[in-house]
Amino acid sequence: MLIVRKQLSDSEMEKGNMALEDAQALTLEGAQALEDAQVLTLEGAQALEDAQALTLEGAPSSMSKRHGSCPKENLNMSGGSFVLSKGYSDGSFLRYICPDGYYPSVQSRLCQYGLWTPKTSTRKTPQCKKVTCPNPRVLENGEVTPYKERYYVNDTTTYSCHSDYKFRGSAVRVCKPNGKWSGSTPICGRDSDHCPDPGVPPGSSRTGHIFNIDDKVTYRCDSSLTLIGSKERVCQDGGQWSGTEPQCYDQHGKKITLDQGGKLDIYIAVDASDSIDEEDFNKAKNIIKKLIEQISYYEVSPNYEILIFATEVTRIISMRDFKSNEHARNLTQVFENLDNFKYDDKGDRTGTNIAKLYTAILESLKLEEQNNTSIFLETQHIIIVFTDGQANMGGNPIPKVDQIKHLVIKNDPKREKKLDLYVFGVGDDVNKEDINGMVSERDQEKYFFKLPNLEEVQKTFDNMIDESTSVGLCGIHQDYDEDNKRRAFPWLAQINVARPPQGSNCMGSLVTSSYILTAAHCFKEGDTPEKISVTLEKGPGVKVEKYILHPDYNITAKKHMGIKEYYEFDVALIQLKKAVTMSVNLRPICVPCTRETNGALKLSDSDGTCKKHGESGGATYVNKKGRLIQVGVVSWGVKDLCTKGKPDPLSQANSRDYHINLFIEKTQSFLKEHLGNDNIGHPLSFF
Repeated sequence: MLIVRKQLSDSEMEKGNMALEDAQALTLEGAQALEDAQVLTLEGAQALEDAQALTLEGAPSSMSKRHGSCPKENLNMSGGSFVLSKGYSDGSFLRYICPDGYYPSVQSRLCQYGLWTPKTSTRKTPQCKKVTCPNPRVLENGEVTPYKERYYVNDTTTYSCHSDYKFRGSAVRVCKPNGKWSGSTPICGRDSDHCPDPGVPPGSSRTGHIFNIDDKVTYRCDSSLTLIGSKERVCQDGGQWSGTEPQCYDQHGKKITLDQGGKLDIYIAVDASDSIDEEDFNKAKNIIKKLIEQISYYEVSPNYEILIFATEVTRIISMRDFKSNEHARNLTQVFENLDNFKYDDKGDRTGTNIAKLYTAILESLKLEEQNNTSIFLETQHIIIVFTDGQANMGGNPIPKVDQIKHLVIKNDPKREKKLDLYVFGVGDDVNKEDINGMVSERDQEKYFFKLPNLEEVQKTFDNMIDESTSVGLCGIHQDYDEDNKRRAFPWLAQINVARPPQGSNCMGSLVTSSYILTAAHCFKEGDTPEKISVTLEKGPGVKVEKYILHPDYNITAKKHMGIKEYYEFDVALIQLKKAVTMSVNLRPICVPCTRETNGALKLSDSDGTCKKHGESGGATYVNKKGRLIQVGVVSWGVKDLCTKGKPDPLSQANSRDYHINLFIEKTQSFLKEHLGNDNIGHPLSFF
């Protein structure tokens, strides 16, 4: 197993003249086995926190345009069409369009470095697929009619219970164009336990059939569906279930699209009235920062308006100021202003005036339309409100919400996707019925969330965001998903070299779509590409074209000086036969001193420097603004920390580790020679 060691002290560094300053090391099953190790695996998540450096400046990225245009061939979609934002030039965004009741198998593509990303198979043309709703035949103790293999848009289902069971929910449901069933989940229960039967939503399965105090039920979605809501629910003293009802849906239903260069205005409001306690108010503020940080990971620069409301409405930052004032766009300053607003700052104006909140947002929207109508029409508008929904003054907020819908959508059904209205339930007394009308109606269940903790918030944000055009971005990871640990380190590569009598096992990092970065000592004289197996995800490995050792790597270079093994320039690249297709489970890690990493950190070409990507000699990985950058390759270590009991991740006074520094000139020139001229996948742009 791999262990992460923290930084050595200054005195230790002086003693370890071969260890890089501030380095974090990894060992693979003891001292001698580190010969076969490289960088981080799934057990290394805890080390990431040691290298965080979040300084969200929100500056626009500037990427090098190395190719003028992308090919016009092989772009058509069977049964649909497409639109282009900038023709076939670099940076153009292609979005596929399907008729009602259908969705595109590939939602969108991006022209980057003369290639369309993601690539599509030459043997299988992208197509418009019929929207299906999750399998409704999961009703326990009842009947679902009619029986069908699949249920498409406008299909109607009817539900009934066996004798001795009581029916709750919707007796008739219709498959909607968004792939969700209308109404509420049908349930056949006897209600003989402390909590009512929580039901089994379409497309899911449930573990747990006893519903007394502290009993738990867990849910799992069918393999092709995504779960949103609570995976686990607990029967509480008051006869209610914890969390929120889970839903299973197809991922093509995501709504917040983070297109490179896309126009995105986000309005975020948090309830500070007396019906919200101070703890939940502060939690909501932290959630806001978490969402903004999450969106900042992507190559998009949204505009924000942040409001706090009770009887009155206070703008932390207005949309107009954010767009027109460079100082106001500094997210660090926005966060500071948000932190500075305390729960008691509302004074004795403690009512809940939700109507006034939406009036304020409506005023800002009108101002944006007046300022530039064409830009307003191109923009996606997101409104996210944290509240318990219990308005006690100002009248009904729904008419104001309707005015917002009219302003943005303009009675054009095709413009519905330009507006998304979310409500996050805050507090213990949130009633979903109070929220009706304040969320987007085309998929109501998915726009209201009652979230018990920050981990659930993180999962929900990931399910709200459409990553279809950003899977190729480097360094993005999700380290909370217990069911899919691959997403924590999606660039991880396992390397096996078949070499009798005993082969070699190493780890590597995907650094472009066709290159793996690893250690040179993984290979011996006589190794050939067909002997090398590279595994990136579950399933068959990918084929290797060749491996390339650093030209200055020579393990025997100092034998004449009595040094048996010399590990300077212990770096190698593996070139794959074919570029891999990026996904949320397969992404490259960021490489320092590249414009791609500048883009990840929101640095312009003039501001971006190697030093800002992680100081020379730093940790093997550094976490900057939520993106991971590889700054070193593990070569060897001398201390076995994988002995009896729980492994110790801390460096010890007598342990020594050696890393190859990716910042030194000869290593940079090696990487630039090959990764900068990648003619199979996407080349990197080095400084």
